[in-house]
Amino acid sequence: MLYLAQVTNNPYLNGLELQLLVMETNEHLWQNTSGTLYIENRETLQKFNEGVLVLVEIDENKQVLQINSATNWILGIIKEFLSEPTLTTEFIQQEEARIEQARQEITSKKLDLTRRQLEIETQREQIQAVESSLSKS
Repeated sequence: MLYLAQVTNNPYLNGLELQLLVMETNEHLWQNTSGTLYIENRETLQKFNEGVLVLVEIDENKQVLQINSATNWILGIIKEFLSEPTLTTEFIQQEEARIEQARQEITSKKLDLTRRQLEIETQREQIQAVESSLSKS
């Protein structure tokens, strides 16, 4: 399983450990997680400074298979989002269309309610006229 983690110093264990932040559940799908993974082999984390973000691959027994800097991965994500403005524009246009459709539906319902209210008012006036003519009789 692949995790994004931060290298942290643990003074109690006199070494570095990994603070797990998110884990990959499917391709391009990540979920928040928490936990700490202490690395017994100090050489494994020596090339990373405290605070660095890393991608760590862990097997089902919580054994570290591979640790790599997450810098290029994060930069790739940022470039992908910045270079795909059409996705953002397309999403905004879809949402604007959805909002406009909802506004039109609300306007239509409001007109229908106004028409019904006028019909009820007309019927009330007719009933009052009938009551008035009956009371005069």
